[in-house]
Amino acid sequence: MILFQYNADILEKYPTIRGGVIRAVGLQNSPTPSELLAAYEAEQQATLARIGDTPLSDLPSLAAWRRAFSAFGVKPTQYRSAAEALLRRLTKKGDIPSLNLLVDLGNLVSIRYALPVAVFDQRGIAGGITVRLANGDEAFTNLGADEPERPTEGEVIFIDEAGVVAARRWCWRQSAQSAAHEDTTDVLITVEGHHDTAEADVWAAVEDLQTLLQANFPDLTLDAALVTPGNPAFEV
Repeated sequence: MILFQYNADILEKYPTIRGGVIRAVGLQNSPTPSELLAAYEAEQQATLARIGDTPLSDLPSLAAWRRAFSAFGVKPTQYRSAAEALLRRLTKKGDIPSLNLLVDLGNLVSIRYALPVAVFDQRGIAGGITVRLANGDEAFTNLGADEPERPTEGEVIFIDEAGVVAARRWCWRQSAQSAAHEDTTDVLITVEGHHDTAEADVWAAVEDLQTLLQANFPDLTLDAALVTPGNPAFEV
């Protein structure tokens, strides 16, 4: 079964994309325990110190995402990659609020590597996810929204086998049904990059995530893969 794949149109237009994918089964999500919360807060402070006065747009991974967004017609200062939005919140507000253990683990690794990390609850995904260009007639339900909306034709979307959009504008926003909650048990996690060292950075982030997941959910089952133009699908 293919759980995650890049469509040919994506690989042709964005040959630099590198995706790390983790399937984790048998989790027991929860509020973030105090020990991990302290580590998360320490990571935030270390990230602030590392960035210093450097504009976020100068970070290679974020600059590459801005170029990718521009390439499918999105103004990257209006719609920011999830990693840039998270770091922007951190640099402007000084902290990132805790949501739940799974989301906090993803955010910890996201700010460490300045890469977008998405945690998809597999209950909200029909089959696998394909990353492709939108036709404009697909359905996406935003977090907190009552009615679905349509993506713009040509934007990059994550879409499941039922034709439901799990993420819009590549790594801008997940759907309501795919978001991880405290009762989430099985997830698909993605880490993506386009910059020159993306392959090494993405895989390092995947390894960190696997270590954190195993430490916090000792009974889970993990599978992981690097998805590239030469290996465009994660299959289990």
